[in-house]
Amino acid sequence: MKGDGSRIGQPVLGELFELELFGEGIEKRYRRLRPEVEAMPWGTLDTQAYPAQVVVAARRAWTGAAFQEHRTGASCALTLKALIEARAPIDLIGMACRFPLDEMVHVELCARLAMELGGGSEIRYDPHDLVYEPSRELSPLLAATELVVHNFCVGEALSIPLLRGASKAAEQPLTRAVLMRIVRDEALHGSFGWAYLEWASERLNDADRAQLSLLAARSIRGILSNWDGLKQELRSSGGSPRAHALGWMQTRDYLTLAARSLEHKVLAPLLRYGIDPRPHLCGELEQLTPSAGAMPNTDAEAAA
Repeated sequence: MKGDGSRIGQPVLGELFELELFGEGIEKRYRRLRPEVEAMPWGTLDTQAYPAQVVVAARRAWTGAAFQEHRTGASCALTLKALIEARAPIDLIGMACRFPLDEMVHVELCARLAMELGGGSEIRYDPHDLVYEPSRELSPLLAATELVVHNFCVGEALSIPLLRGASKAAEQPLTRAVLMRIVRDEALHGSFGWAYLEWASERLNDADRAQLSLLAARSIRGILSNWDGLKQELRSSGGSPRAHALGWMQTRDYLTLAARSLEHKVLAPLLRYGIDPRPHLCGELEQLTPSAGAMPNTDAEAAA
């Protein structure tokens, strides 16, 4: 996937986010591992009914999604290394071994969808600052737990209801199929974090839990920052977000579902393991819910 010069992402300077396939026998083996990619209804996307600005916004959104999945793939690989170093249970490690492959499939799906919309948008990034890495001074157990909390108990656990809601709101068969494929994979990712904490919790002390609470707050704050951008889009678009028709829920619905999902799918389960990020968020959670009168649609309610 190559960009068209429509720049998104920060910083402006850095490496260009581009993707390729090796091809030949390697690609054939990859296709055998994940045949559902080629089974998608490629070539069916109809953009004629949408204004040009909607299509451009969708291209940017799907390129951004490909980049985020690429980052998540790196996070999963780093977490897998940490799990092995911490001597986590073999079956838990084995479960996590499939996650980097899942994310690479998601990268391809999102990138190909952007290409079907007319091409990717330009993203430049620093490959040395791609994902969160724990301090090398931490014990192997605490380093692994930080990565699991950051990547799975916050990131992946929160993404599932939001992706499910987006898939239900998608109007095109291709965008719906891509989102549903990602949802099916992410369901296992979301449950992994809590399974890991079941094992690790009794090995953590109060100081560890305090540090994990602070980390979880930082992880959540990063997500809230991204949602602030969606709020700005909602205000600037007069309540009609540009890209929702080609893959995303309307922003108001998304934010309503996001607030509820953060409470029930992230904060409440973390509290069960003695990890409480709320004191570190200084009222930021109360600002998440959209303004009065925002009514989620039926699909968003069903996805929670």
